[in-house]
Amino acid sequence: MRHRHSEKLRFIGQWLKNPRQTAAVAPSSPELAAAMLAEMPADTRRVIELGGGTGALTRAIVSHGITGDALLVLELNEELHAHLHRRFPDELLVLGDAAELPRLARAAGYLDAGRADAIVSGLGLLAMERDAQAKILRAAFECLHPDGALVQFTYGPVSPVGDELRDELGLVARHGAFVLRNVPPATVWVYRRSRARSITPRSVAR
Repeated sequence: MRHRHSEKLRFIGQWLKNPRQTAAVAPSSPELAAAMLAEMPADTRRVIELGGGTGALTRAIVSHGITGDALLVLELNEELHAHLHRRFPDELLVLGDAAELPRLARAAGYLDAGRADAIVSGLGLLAMERDAQAKILRAAFECLHPDGALVQFTYGPVSPVGDELRDELGLVARHGAFVLRNVPPATVWVYRRSRARSITPRSVAR
C-alpha cells in the first residue's frame, strides 16, 4: 500500500510538471491493468507497452509472465523513464516518442525476434490531434503481429480514435471493460486490423 501511495505521488508530480505529456493524473489501478491484460490475444508472448509511467501496468505484465526482452516499455518522460529503469532492470526500457516506435524498437533489438503479439497503451490519444494519433497508430501497427491487438484505455465514453481515422488505417474497434475502480474511471478499447482489408479480388471471386 505504501508503494502504491508513493507511486501515485510521483505520477501526480510529473502530471503537474507537464500535463500534456503525462496524460493520466494517477497510475492505472490493478483492476484496470487486469482488464487490459484480459484483452491481449490468448497466446501472447511478446508485448510492447506505450507510456510506462510509474510502472503500474508494467508490473502487471511482468507478473503475467512476460519479462526480459519479450517486453519493451516506451516512456517519453525522462524522470519516469529513469524510475522505470530502477524498478525493471531486466526489461527493455526505451526513452522516446511513440511515433518513432519502429526505429526505437529496432535500435533496442526488440524486433530481432519478430513483432509484438500485443501492444498496451496508456497514451492520451483522446487529447491528441488527428495527425499525432495517425502517426502513433501507424507506428504501433508496424510493430504488431498481423493478428495482434492494440489495447488502449481512455477516460472518455467513446473510442479515442474516430471512425474516419480507423477507416483510413484499416482498423476495427471493440469496446472492452469499463473500470469503475480507477482514478478516474476508465474504459478499455481494443483495435485490430480489419480482415476485410486483407481480402484479395481472387479470394472474393471464390
